[in-house]
Amino acid sequence: MYDGIVQELIDEFGRLPGIGPKSAQRIAFHILQTPSFDVKRLSELLVEVRERVRFCEICGNVAEQERCAICRDPRRNPALICVVEDAKDVAAIERTREFRGLYHVLGGAISPIAGVGPDDLRITQLMTRLADGTVQEVILATNPNLEGEATASYLSRLLTSMEITVSRLASGLPVGGDLEYADEVTLSRAFEGRRVL
Repeated sequence: MYDGIVQELIDEFGRLPGIGPKSAQRIAFHILQTPSFDVKRLSELLVEVRERVRFCEICGNVAEQERCAICRDPRRNPALICVVEDAKDVAAIERTREFRGLYHVLGGAISPIAGVGPDDLRITQLMTRLADGTVQEVILATNPNLEGEATASYLSRLLTSMEITVSRLASGLPVGGDLEYADEVTLSRAFEGRRVL
């Protein structure tokens, strides 16, 4: 334990997801011991991000405008929608350069243990997007873990009444893993081998 403000800084870093006590301490001491580290720029960026970044009104991806760059891109195929749990999953899939359709970010996954049900996700917005008949295929790219599988199963049952092909990413993604940690080759193979549910 350290005195005063140093410990407060470590504690704040420790509140970030994926940052444990030792990592928080390393980050804090890196900032303290590196004279060239631009603390002012970091603080300005943090404030600017909070003020400027929002979620796309169509897909739920992060954006600085009302619509994200992907939804504004006329070269994207509007007949394909890839459904993901979080905005960081969009970035993981985009790195593969395999998918040229649009996205829909649910904002999480069904998890009864965590108290997250279908009404807590952006499923109503997805159904609204599908209502006009433009979309021909929905690719369910939720994480291959218990919550992601439950969400994909729920969505596939919900979409069976519509005349839309529903597919799920194929093998290549580890069960219990998250899309954001998968490499480009694994994600590319998963897209190539997706199957209809």
